[in-house]
Amino acid sequence: MIIGSLPILILGFLLRKQIETVARNLWLVALTLILFGVILGVCDALGRRVKQIDDLNARDGIVYGLGQALALIPGVSRSGATISAGLALGYTRESAARYSFLLAIPAVLASGLFQALQIGSDTTAAWGPTLLATAIAFVVGYLVIAWLLRYLASNSFLPFVLYRIALGLVLIVLLLMGVVTAA
Repeated sequence: MIIGSLPILILGFLLRKQIETVARNLWLVALTLILFGVILGVCDALGRRVKQIDDLNARDGIVYGLGQALALIPGVSRSGATISAGLALGYTRESAARYSFLLAIPAVLASGLFQALQIGSDTTAAWGPTLLATAIAFVVGYLVIAWLLRYLASNSFLPFVLYRIALGLVLIVLLLMGVVTAA
């Protein structure tokens, strides 16, 4: 997990200003929703699905990590990008998803710690509600991941592919109609 976490940690730190400002554009989000929906669909359809999580090696860890780093681009799902990487490497759906979620732990913890340090000793920060919300999110996230892994044992990613494409198209329509603005 350390090797797979290095790309997002390094790039996230180096590119944090661009990520927080320049990259926040709804046209980019719409296009990446669609593009990475298609990528997930292609990887799911064409992946060999023979490798198990025990087959993970350093090279595969780096590829997973580069997939995770793509999530720094708004509209790219961290889990979708890493699962696509795993499927492209030949992992089963369940193994690709399992490692994707394990790989999230260091990235999410580092991001949370960075944000907490940014808040610092701000006396207006509501730490109690924040910790409660974090605990609830952990429990709900755990339950959803457990369900998803069971689902993927016998189902494809097609519903997620269709969701991403539909959401991207809806966003494009809203942008074209002027209901929402890009920046």
